[in-house]
Amino acid sequence: MRKDTPQGIPALRVVSLVPSITEALASVHPDRVVGATDWCTHPADLEAHGTRRVRGTKNPDLAAIRALEPDVVVVNREENRELDVRRLRESGVRVHVTRIETVPEAFAAYDELFDDVLCWDRPGWLEQARELWSGPLPPVVGRVVVPIWRDPWMAVGSRTFTGDLLRRAGWRNVLADHAERYPHTTAAELDAAGADVVLLPDEPYVFTPDDGPEAFTSTPVRHVGGRLLTWYGPSLVQAHATLGALF
Repeated sequence: MRKDTPQGIPALRVVSLVPSITEALASVHPDRVVGATDWCTHPADLEAHGTRRVRGTKNPDLAAIRALEPDVVVVNREENRELDVRRLRESGVRVHVTRIETVPEAFAAYDELFDDVLCWDRPGWLEQARELWSGPLPPVVGRVVVPIWRDPWMAVGSRTFTGDLLRRAGWRNVLADHAERYPHTTAAELDAAGADVVLLPDEPYVFTPDDGPEAFTSTPVRHVGGRLLTWYGPSLVQAHATLGALF
């Protein structure tokens, strides 16, 4: 079992339990991403590079991860369980925990990850995304509400990466000041929340033209790729153009 990667030595075997980060790592060294979750859908050819699936973000196969003998396992405080982090560390596996609730935190996390943890070159998309998303906040041009689940209905609330991303694109989440990060609610409450548009993503709940829009009678609905709202990786470049042109 690999205990640690010496400082300054590039990591050769990495397990990522965060879909956004998996895509980011694979953009540099896909052959070094030896393990990823079932939810790591980008890039689509991970298995072709030898990546092994290690179940989900909340129920990873710890035995499979240990068997891969990774130099480091990369996780996220929101997406992964502290219990799994502790169990991996207790068995001698190095785990790097990221905390990303804003766009600037995403960039800072990648700077640390590529420069200090993995000792890999930074990908070109990272600086491109940083240029697109940094700087003063633009004027608010519209208000949105973003459901993420139904039965029960849940939506994006306060202190989230998605909310910060939308604000930097000129849209204000009407639930940005809610006490909870992902509050339980109802479709009627969301419809009456004062938004100019309801954004229906295709993940984590797969909203479709036939599943979701019928619940809103007062507020216009737009479908948007969930990856563009919630992933902090190469998709940030595309998200800037897509979210900026929503209306």
